[in-house]
Amino acid sequence: MAVNLATIESVTKVYGTRALLDGVSLGVSEGDRIGVVGRNGDGKTTLIRMLAKLEEPDGGRITHAGGVEMAVLTQHDSLDPKATIRHEVIAGRADHEWLGDARIRDIIEGLFGGLDLPGFADGLDTVIGPLSGGERRRIALAKLLLGSPDLIVLDEPTNHLDVEGIAWLAKHLQNRRSALVCVTHDRWFLDQVCTRMWDVQHGAVHEYEGGYSDYVFARAERTRIEATEEQKRQNLARKELAWLRRGAPARTSKPRYRIEAANALIADVPDPRDKSELMKFANARLGRTVFELEGVTVTAGPKLLLENLTWQLGPGDRIGLLGVNGAGKTSLLRAMRDAYASEGDVQPASGVIKVGKTVRLAYLSQEVAELEPETRVLQAVEQVRSRVDLGKGREMSAGQLCEQFGFGKDKQWTPVGDLSGGERRRLQLLRLLMDEPNVLFLDEPTNDLDIETLNQLEDLLDGWPGSMVVISHDRFFIERTTDVVHALLGDKKMRMLPNGVDEYLERRARMAAAAVPAAAAVVEAPGAGLSAGDVRAAKKEMQKLERQIAKLDEKESKLHAQLAEHAADFSKVAELDTQLRGVREEKEELEMSWMELAEQV
Repeated sequence: MAVNLATIESVTKVYGTRALLDGVSLGVSEGDRIGVVGRNGDGKTTLIRMLAKLEEPDGGRITHAGGVEMAVLTQHDSLDPKATIRHEVIAGRADHEWLGDARIRDIIEGLFGGLDLPGFADGLDTVIGPLSGGERRRIALAKLLLGSPDLIVLDEPTNHLDVEGIAWLAKHLQNRRSALVCVTHDRWFLDQVCTRMWDVQHGAVHEYEGGYSDYVFARAERTRIEATEEQKRQNLARKELAWLRRGAPARTSKPRYRIEAANALIADVPDPRDKSELMKFANARLGRTVFELEGVTVTAGPKLLLENLTWQLGPGDRIGLLGVNGAGKTSLLRAMRDAYASEGDVQPASGVIKVGKTVRLAYLSQEVAELEPETRVLQAVEQVRSRVDLGKGREMSAGQLCEQFGFGKDKQWTPVGDLSGGERRRLQLLRLLMDEPNVLFLDEPTNDLDIETLNQLEDLLDGWPGSMVVISHDRFFIERTTDVVHALLGDKKMRMLPNGVDEYLERRARMAAAAVPAAAAVVEAPGAGLSAGDVRAAKKEMQKLERQIAKLDEKESKLHAQLAEHAADFSKVAELDTQLRGVREEKEELEMSWMELAEQV
């Protein structure tokens, strides 16, 4: 029988006149891995701070088992600014001692990218004081993980980690024996790590078995049976469940609900996106040319980031852009934005960026644009326009779109200066969408957004008829909103990855195993032995193959849907299965051809 480590009994917490938590009772036992979700401001952080006894409840009590050791990662670290990383993380261990410990090496390599701490000027001897918030957070997380607590409490541990770092942390926590309570908006991480969920809503905490996928199913089922949530939210939950069930393979290793029940629940839910229909709209709004890059070189000061890049963003393309920090993801989007803003007058260091005449670009940067603090939320949105056409006949007023993004009628009259960081991020997104763009560049759009707001954003983007490039470390968001993944691996090239994020992680793992910097991973110089004309021709052929692969992906999805539809007709299933095998074989051949060309250029 599992030992109870911590207990929350009838806990109440009040702020002003609002009961943030009202009579909540919960328990954490050995082996539990609990994910905490809920809207910003509903009490997730308050709940785990009280669990860790960092904050006192107004009523009820929190008890810990005798001798239990707890480690807590809060949103504000307590690191000594005068100390070095070595002092805080290695804590007096001699070099031969910690270098000989596989566990310590794994944690440092996983969180910092190498034992020499690349990115830190003096490695382990770097002084903490001048470092950024993200760098300090990784140091605090490394310090925590090097201990051996019985219970780990983490508040947004994936913030400031890239895709590789998040994947490493998920695997590390899976293999630890410590119990875990974790607040995070990263849904892929929740699915990989957690076996229970706490959903904080309106002063109460609802408990669910399983990871995020199981939680979505249980929430949709509870909503349907009890009919306590508005129809709109129910449809969103069912729509997300449909994507989870029909999209990538099963996301949890231990499904806890009958597949038949899940399939029945989503039987009448269409696919999240009608790709062919959206493509028609995109062509009508954008024409044939959106962005075309020919021989482009991108730099950041003296640093060369991308060299001789030939690439095309077409109408209706939905691209996820992954890459190591400093590889040039944001710099590439900025170069394209500058060419658009200057009507082609501002060009990169070399090469040409052509912009379609009908392009209306909206660029969501990582920085939150400041507005006058006295301006009300609704006024800030109506400053852009009062109504917006979201495509496919969907038109909304500024107030309606505010409500869809979590700004209710009362909140719409809140001064901008009183909004939290997450709410300002939501407002920034709203203002961009109100301008009716047909091309979106989203640089880390999930920062500071809670899961419910992410669901609303994904729902809007599902029917949005335009071209889109998304930079994000949120794997779930990338897979949910984009169709094709491209990667910058630090070798001054961009590559399309037919197998998406999984292929990106595999490539990065191979590079790390070879212990060779990404920039030196290619033995021969780019295009060695080929003329400039041959390189351009090869790149154009690669783009043609990418389009053909995307079409086969769409055909494969339709065949899967037809197989589900005709499951009882054995002759039809056999016919469709033959077609599906043919599509897969053709796709594999095209992918092999693409890989061969990629090695040449």
